[in-house]
Amino acid sequence: MTDAPAPFTANIADFKVTLDGADLTNRIRPRLVSLTLTEKRGDEADQLDIVIDDSDGRMALPKTGALLHVQLGWKQGSDVKVGLVDKGSFTVDEVEHSGPPDIITIRARSADFTSDIRTRREKSWHDTTIGAIVAEVAARHKLIARCAPALAGIAVTAAAQSRESDLALLRRLGREHDAVATIKRGSLIFARKGAGTTPAGKPLPSITIRRRDGDRHSFRIEKREEVSGVTASWHDRKGAKKQDVTAGGTAKVKRLSRVYPTEAAARRAAEAERGRAMRQPLKLSFDLALGRPDIYPEQRARAEGFKASIDAVQWLVAEVAHSLTDRGLTTSLQLEVSG
Repeated sequence: MTDAPAPFTANIADFKVTLDGADLTNRIRPRLVSLTLTEKRGDEADQLDIVIDDSDGRMALPKTGALLHVQLGWKQGSDVKVGLVDKGSFTVDEVEHSGPPDIITIRARSADFTSDIRTRREKSWHDTTIGAIVAEVAARHKLIARCAPALAGIAVTAAAQSRESDLALLRRLGREHDAVATIKRGSLIFARKGAGTTPAGKPLPSITIRRRDGDRHSFRIEKREEVSGVTASWHDRKGAKKQDVTAGGTAKVKRLSRVYPTEAAARRAAEAERGRAMRQPLKLSFDLALGRPDIYPEQRARAEGFKASIDAVQWLVAEVAHSLTDRGLTTSLQLEVSG
């Protein structure tokens, strides 16, 4: 005698929204038109858009600068992981009231991306390390510094931050070392591209994207940049002249415009740029029929059930968009080549 199969349970999405600490979930739930959260990698702020029905005119408009906190997930379902996933806090940037029918649209961005971190400043760095720079920038903005150990010890002989924001400085350092700088949940993270770590520094699990789990996909191959090598210049103080260093071949060389303070810095920048140029520019977009709020940018992913050439690629999640409507919770992924 065999056990009877478990009864089917309908998939019902769930969410929780607080505004400046006050729980608005039950008030919003019957009025919710849509909730869309787009999570991005690197130095771009995550964006939250909430559209609410105000046909009876009884919903108050939130103030700009207010703090929204969002959780997304599933209340029940045989095909989903039940529970809410904390998606972080967002500062209200824009509030729009339109109609008829009257609706309220709230646009908010990651609370960690303060205007101060985007403010241009003047700063000179001498005889330091990437880890020390990340730590100082994090402390200035009341963030927790999480710099990958392999990058933290890299020496920075000299660096000039001339009318450049702290965010732009970290982005430039990241590009020179094939790394990404991002802010998540109160942490300033500086890590290798595709390192896939949580704000607490723990590794993110890799995921499998199965074609049968999706509604639609799009795979695109772009022409690779025709570069055999990359040349970077550095200032030779002893010889009082500019020197060049090249990573790769010399047939078709791409030259970096910046002059680096040391040969080592120039070589690292040239190697990082050549690594980017050598990657086959492949992109895969995929819409999951059942939302996965547990998926984050920078996670490594494996495709399954597509063309063999697509399944063979080591993918990296570049952007995630979660959308909650009366039709349920869905997730759209943008993936690119990992490493």
